[in-house]
Amino acid sequence: MRPLVLVPCDVKHVEGHPFHGVGEKYINAVSHGAGVQALLVPGIGAGQDLLSLEQDTDIDGLLDLAQGLFLTGSVSNVEPGRYGNSDAPADIKQDHQRDATVFPLLARAIARKIPILAVCRGIQELNVAIGGTLYHAVHEQPGYADHREQDGLSREELYAPVHDVDVVTGGLLEQIVDAPCFAVNSLHAQAIAILAPGLRAEAISRDGVIEAVSKDGQFLLGVQWHPEWAFAENPQSKAIFAAFGQAVRRFAENR
Repeated sequence: MRPLVLVPCDVKHVEGHPFHGVGEKYINAVSHGAGVQALLVPGIGAGQDLLSLEQDTDIDGLLDLAQGLFLTGSVSNVEPGRYGNSDAPADIKQDHQRDATVFPLLARAIARKIPILAVCRGIQELNVAIGGTLYHAVHEQPGYADHREQDGLSREELYAPVHDVDVVTGGLLEQIVDAPCFAVNSLHAQAIAILAPGLRAEAISRDGVIEAVSKDGQFLLGVQWHPEWAFAENPQSKAIFAAFGQAVRRFAENR
């Protein structure tokens, strides 16, 4: 059997009914790009039709089964109170059930040095979990560009590369992609404000946004863009998922 990688679900409402799920593009990339078996983890926080499972879920037991953790992007945002932001608008899109799942998983996975790949919302969760903060709307900050997607575009246009990132020398990402800079897509409003202690900036956009991070001593990589989109057609994306898969297999062999 392939190594298991935990993938926490989003909670979305369809015709008034809450569903727990993960986008196919994420499952495709982690399955075919990393060569692992994705195991979806439902939101454990209380929901419309769900009593809280936070006291009943064995986080350590889940991590005993798995050899990796993959945090996906989402239309929702990390709850601002988790990083001390009381100024965020009340109507900001949130997913409390995902928050209730991801943050305990992250804390335990980091402590165990389980390989972690975090995309878009995932890099934001990662930074907050370790003690960093976020801009809830980076485009409202002086000197920063608008990193949000444009309305009315096709999926291919939405996920097309729109700006460059400069890779920081001497880090994990440089080892993986073997390039000083490359173009990425951009579909986010939130961004890292204060980098968490212990995290290392791995890539920076031309306007200064931290676009990738790592942590010494383990395979932990967070990226602000969406490498899962058409990953096999992009050499950097393909390399990122391949490196994650290699780290997962090494962890499984050494456990």
